[in-house]
Amino acid sequence: MSDSVRLRFAPSPTGALHIGGIRTALYNFLLARKLGGKFILRIEDTDRTRYVEGAEDYIVRSLEWLGLLPDESPQRGGPFGPYRQSERMHIYRQYAEQLVAAGKAYYAFDTPEAIEQLRSRDNRQYDATTRMKMVNSLTMTEAEWAEARKDNRPHVIRLKVPEGEKVVIRDVIRGEVQFDTSTLDDKVLIKSDGMPTYHMANVVDDRLMQITHVIRGDEWLPSTAHHALLYAAFGWEDQMPAFAHLPLILKPTGNGKLSKRDGVQFGFPVFPIDWQQPDGTRFPGFREWGFEPDAMINFLALLGWNPGTDRELFSLEELIGAFSLEKIVKSGARFDFEKCKWFNQQYLLHADAATLCHRIERDFAHRGFELTEAQAETIVQLYRERVVYFKDFFEQAAGYFLPAVQCDAGYIEKRFRSGWVPLLVQLQVGAAAWANWDPATLEGNVKEFAGHAGIKPGEFFPLLRVVMVGSPTGPDLFRMIAFMGKERFLLRIAQFIESHKDLQAG
Repeated sequence: MSDSVRLRFAPSPTGALHIGGIRTALYNFLLARKLGGKFILRIEDTDRTRYVEGAEDYIVRSLEWLGLLPDESPQRGGPFGPYRQSERMHIYRQYAEQLVAAGKAYYAFDTPEAIEQLRSRDNRQYDATTRMKMVNSLTMTEAEWAEARKDNRPHVIRLKVPEGEKVVIRDVIRGEVQFDTSTLDDKVLIKSDGMPTYHMANVVDDRLMQITHVIRGDEWLPSTAHHALLYAAFGWEDQMPAFAHLPLILKPTGNGKLSKRDGVQFGFPVFPIDWQQPDGTRFPGFREWGFEPDAMINFLALLGWNPGTDRELFSLEELIGAFSLEKIVKSGARFDFEKCKWFNQQYLLHADAATLCHRIERDFAHRGFELTEAQAETIVQLYRERVVYFKDFFEQAAGYFLPAVQCDAGYIEKRFRSGWVPLLVQLQVGAAAWANWDPATLEGNVKEFAGHAGIKPGEFFPLLRVVMVGSPTGPDLFRMIAFMGKERFLLRIAQFIESHKDLQAG
């Protein structure tokens, strides 16, 4: 294929970009790259009543964080711009008027009250069975029509849905989907304020931007019937893109669609990066939570797409090579946050060690601690199998460098014995005489001391970890002691004794 293949991600700037929207962008990106085509970002901002300041910038920053960089966009430009629908307003009216002239659409002058009566009291929709009872250019006399134009009476332009026809959509994922036009309303194409509706702007822009594939959420499948009718009304049937409607992302329980508010209920993010609503409410993002962008890409790719093997870990290039619409499942995909964390853990586990070291040095420096390259390397060696998020490196290793540590209160309350304070006094004296500070020698010294003192390793080793870094759990104890160094190890023992001397027996 070539760059004649064109896919677009077309979000509305009405708030934060949900993780389901990111998956839609990802699938568009993957297929565009797989087929050697273009990935386009188009901002569909014609609904000004729902427009949220800062939402477009949020969309752009989210895509940038994940590396899903568009070839054409409002920021980058391109040969088919503008890429904001609010900047393309002059186009839509022109095409709507073409449909009116061809008898495929009509002007409607009905008042909001008349429309409300039709829907609520008569329980009907504006369609082929009711349009001739309403006030529109199909029912008006020439005199009424002339008066309406003279008075510049408020109106909309509606699609004239044909009667008694079948609309057949061949969806790549869903297969053949049929709609009976008797169930479809005469959709508004141009609103009374002159703004196009989603349906009108979407179809016109897809045609003018030469979009070849439309990959979007399952909730848009019913709208595709009207879109197909619009392609037919314009005579663009041969240029209609291939449609692929994605399965829903479900709540962790499997019951219902994962919503923007579910993160609060289930205790995990549902947005790519932090988002603050206009009212000040803040929602956490996966980035700030500590997720690696590559891990998120891998996780989301498999949330509805099956490569046909048991393999789970893919680089972006490998995803591009393996991706196809035919392997997208039809059923909803349950959002498993624990699995998402597993992906993040795997990416850190397999990350390039030198890159991790540089990141750790920068992170510690940002927090006020200057590490040597050797220290960063040791932190990677000690903790890379124990971390889930990158920030865990600092949280687990900071104790080596802090002036003092806060000991685990639960450990002190439930497991610490008062007789261990004099034991630590003895250890302080003995350790001061240890000459070699390599892990193997330290292991022999510590075990010998524990044996003479009559304390079990299962009790002594957690105690030493608490003394050093505040937590009873951690990596290999003797590598921890070696990394801490003799001077600081003795200091930690002294600090612990001083802080807990009130617990000493007698």
